Amino acid sequence: MSRFNLYLLLITTVIGLLSSTSKSLRFELESGLTKCIAEDIKTNSLTVGKYSIVNPHDGQPLPESHKLTVKVTSSYGNSYHNSERVESGQFAFTASEAGDYMACFWAADHKPPVTLNIDFDWKTGVAAKDWTNVAKKGSVDVMELELKKMYDTVISVQEEMNYLRGREEEMQDLNTSTNVKMAWLSFLSIVVCLSVAGLQVWHLKTFFQKKKLI
Repeated sequence: MSRFNLYLLLITTVIGLLSSTSKSLRFELESGLTKCIAEDIKTNSLTVGKYSIVNPHDGQPLPESHKLTVKVTSSYGNSYHNSERVESGQFAFTASEAGDYMACFWAADHKPPVTLNIDFDWKTGVAAKDWTNVAKKGSVDVMELELKKMYDTVISVQEEMNYLRGREEEMQDLNTSTNVKMAWLSFLSIVVCLSVAGLQVWHLKTFFQKKKLI
């Protein structure tokens, strides 16, 4: 691979990594229903999320019907956040296991039904870090802050590549194991077919001999 292609691959990986670690959206949720949003997070990755119900009437308190129950769980069923009947909230944790994490929003049933608009911001990895506080606490200038961002981004890219390499090795091992099992299955199928064919020939030969046809 040429140096230009290597740089191009690295830039593409960085862009993909940064775009996939930040998710900000607004969605509608009808009372009595649940909506879940998934995010693929690597082990030891920092993740932060903020959510709030959009006030349909500016300057006035939210209606009593506008309440949320929010749960964040891993693909193994472990709970990382749980808030009941809230108007807004946030969560932050370091993932102890890799996989898809689910943020589920549920609005209490209401008659007549109401529709809630929810703002949700979910960030992981480099995008989840509070760079403003880093700059304040470290008393660093803009250039140093940018260097810190670039360094953390490069580390994240390296971790992402190691993660993908590990997943690729797992898939290769799975393919090899599957191919071996398929080879044994094919061999057993051939043995069974030949055995059945041999039994049929022996049965027909015995039948014809009894009938004195051969």
